Amino acid sequence: MPSPVLGILTLYLNDKKQLEEKKIYERMISEGERLGLDIYVFTPSDVHPSKEMIHALIYETEHKRWTRQWRKFPDMIFDRCRIQRSARFQELKLFRQKYAHLLFLNRPLRNKWTIHQVLHKKQRFRPYLLDTKLYSSDAELKSMLKKHSLLYIKPINGTGGRGILRIERLNKDGLLLVQGRNHQRQILEPRQMHYSLLPKLLKNWEVKSRYIIQEGVQLQLSSGRVHDYRMLVQKNQDGIWEFTGCAGRIGGHKSVTSNLHGGGTAIEMNELLSQWITDSDKRVEVRAAVENFGVEVAKYLEATYGALCELALDIAIDKNGDIYLIEVNPKPAREVFSQIGQTEVYKQAIVKPLEYSLWLYKQRSS
Repeated sequence: MPSPVLGILTLYLNDKKQLEEKKIYERMISEGERLGLDIYVFTPSDVHPSKEMIHALIYETEHKRWTRQWRKFPDMIFDRCRIQRSARFQELKLFRQKYAHLLFLNRPLRNKWTIHQVLHKKQRFRPYLLDTKLYSSDAELKSMLKKHSLLYIKPINGTGGRGILRIERLNKDGLLLVQGRNHQRQILEPRQMHYSLLPKLLKNWEVKSRYIIQEGVQLQLSSGRVHDYRMLVQKNQDGIWEFTGCAGRIGGHKSVTSNLHGGGTAIEMNELLSQWITDSDKRVEVRAAVENFGVEVAKYLEATYGALCELALDIAIDKNGDIYLIEVNPKPAREVFSQIGQTEVYKQAIVKPLEYSLWLYKQRSS
């Protein structure tokens, strides 16, 4: 009896057909062989337009090399495509529409603003949500600055810390500290300016309706670097949502975000939390609350948007132990667990979607 086939749907990073997560895919394919799951990788541009065949990327684990083969469409699709500003992403949209009837492990989530609105509808989640507005005018920004001494302006579809501004109100006379990262992830030197100069800066930044204004949480460690937590929740081999792991992230020098791709470093959650909250009982309580919150959010978003198999949640924790959701990432990276030496958690982060796909296949076949 042939093995179930899982196709990992991704996008090339450029016209040279480079893949962002090649090493992860190699590991997934190797683990898939052990589980009895046949896995290949493909992009929308690898699909033959008329023959319903895919010029798939095949990883030969024995020879540790990638080859190409024409393959039939897979039994299931694991969508790992992240947003790009490219013709490739437009091609992806067409693929998702044309083949919406196929069995996907996960469907696309909406943007940061829409997810915030959806979560805000549920009373249970509101204490965890930061005050967030869709950027509509300078008046909106001024109103938010009156309410909060710290704000972040970020793209509603941004990833990796690109295009984020941090604005801190220093006094009542309109003096601000502005810093951030441009759209190429380059760090902008911190500068003080009066509020009256901010609209000009934002005009040059091309801040329009595709940005949100979000209340900030003071997260500087004694080193002056910002920090937060990356939590991963996934479905298991029985199709049930569960907590996989959570790691701390510390931003690079002068960085306003903690993203690893932007120069951040990973650290074990308890080690980071102990620098922030000295009461050990409180830390245990916070960890339990974080885990429960992550699973509840995943269940709710799946009920709203359709099939999901994993989510990453970026979490801020203040010195009182209060938990705040920074954002939700439906296409999470896993390297944070490898970097802190949690090899078993890292393995589980790779294997769980595969085990879930086998469970889903059996459910559909029975």
